[in-house]
Amino acid sequence: RFCLPLVLASLPTMATGEEIAPALQDSWGDFWLFRFFVNAAGYASIVVPGFLLIQYFKRRNYLETGRGICFPVIKSCVFGSEVKSVHQDDGPLPPRAEPTESSTARQFFKLLFCAAGLQVSYLTWGVLQERVMTRTYGATETDPGENFKDSQFLVFMNRILAFTVAGLYCALTKQPRHGAPMYKYSFASLSNILSSWCQYEALKYISFPTQVLAKASKVIPVMMMGKLVSRKSYEYWEYLTAALISVGVSMFLLSSGPNRTVSTVTTFSGIVLLAGYIIFDSFTSNWQDALFTYKMSPVQMMFGVNVFSCLFTVGSLLEQGALLESLRFMARHSEFTAHAVLLSVCSAFGQLFIFYTINQFGAAVFTIIMTLRQAFAILLSCLIYGHTVTVVGGLGIAVVFMALFLRVYARSRMKKRSKKLPPGETPVQKV
Repeated sequence: RFCLPLVLASLPTMATGEEIAPALQDSWGDFWLFRFFVNAAGYASIVVPGFLLIQYFKRRNYLETGRGICFPVIKSCVFGSEVKSVHQDDGPLPPRAEPTESSTARQFFKLLFCAAGLQVSYLTWGVLQERVMTRTYGATETDPGENFKDSQFLVFMNRILAFTVAGLYCALTKQPRHGAPMYKYSFASLSNILSSWCQYEALKYISFPTQVLAKASKVIPVMMMGKLVSRKSYEYWEYLTAALISVGVSMFLLSSGPNRTVSTVTTFSGIVLLAGYIIFDSFTSNWQDALFTYKMSPVQMMFGVNVFSCLFTVGSLLEQGALLESLRFMARHSEFTAHAVLLSVCSAFGQLFIFYTINQFGAAVFTIIMTLRQAFAILLSCLIYGHTVTVVGGLGIAVVFMALFLRVYARSRMKKRSKKLPPGETPVQKV
C-alpha cells in the first residue's frame, strides 16, 4: 500500500533532466553495433570453454565413469536426471481451480491484486526504462550532466535481483524434483540477455510508444516463421488480426511529422534493434517451451535462466572494465542508483506476478491485463515525457489494441471449441 503512492510521487521527477540526442555519439565506441559485438565476444569467452567442457565430459562417458566430490555438480550441470513429462498436463503445478459462486468475492480481489501488481510493476518499469536511457543525470545550469550508456549493466542489475528472488522462492517453497541439465538454461539465458539489451538500446533511437507498438506486433514475424519453417496452419482470424496490427503500426509510424525531435524519430538503427529484440525474444520463449518438457515450475525456470544471465553479464562487464565504471556512475548520481534498483525490483516481482496470474486465472486473463498495460504505458509515456501523437497515430494505436483484444477473444472461443472436439481430432495449432 505504501509503494504505489511513492511511485506516483516520484513520476514527475523521472522526467527531469536534459533529453539525449542519440545521433550525437561521443565516439565510434559508443555506437550500438560495436558494443553489441564487444558484448557478444564477452559471452563467447564463457560459452566456448563451457561448450568444450560439456563435450569433453560427454565423450568421456563421465556419467558412468565419474567419481569424486565434483560428480554431483557435473552430473547436474551436464547430464541432469533426464526425466521428462510424457504428457503436457503432467506438469508440476496443480490444475488451476475454477472460481465457485461461494468464492466470487475472493476471486475478484485476487484478480484485482494480480492486475494491480502487474500494472504497477510494469508501468513503473517502463517509465524508469525510458528515464534511464533517454535523460541525463546531474544536470545543472552550468553543467549539462551525463547520460548512462551501458545497457548491459542494467540487464545485469535486473538479472541479479531476479536470481535472488527466484532462489529465495525456491528455497522457501516446495518445488518439483529438478531434472533438466543446467547447461540447457544457458541458451534461453543468452537470447534473453540479448533481447533485453536490444530493448534498452533501442530507446536511444526510437520513442517508447514506438517500441511498445513494435513489441505488440511481434506476432507477425512469429506467424511468418511458423508458416515457412514449421509449416504451421493458422485460422482466418489470425491472419485478419495480424493484418490489422500491421495496418495500425504503419499508421502510427507514417504519422511522424517533420517537426518531431531527433530522439523520437524512428531510425534505421532503432528498427534493427527492435528486430533483434523480436528475434531473440521469440527464440527465448520457444526454447523455454522445450525445456518445460522436463518437470519444473516457472520459478525454477526463472532461477535457472538468471543463474547464467548473471554469469554472462558480470563476466562481460568485468572483461570490458565496465562494471567499475557503472558503479562509479551510481556513486556519482544517487538518483540513478534509486532508478536502477527500483527498475530491478519491478522486473523481478513483475515476473512473479506473471506466474501467479497465469496459475490462478489462465493465459487469456493475463494477456488482457498485459495488453491494457501496453496501452497505459503509451499514455503514461506521452504524459510524462511529452511525446506527441497525431490523430492518425492515435487511430493506429487503437487499431493495434483492437486487433490484440480480438485475438484474445477468438483464441478463447477456439479453446472452448477444442474441448468439445471428438477424440482423435486436434485443433489447428496457433501462435
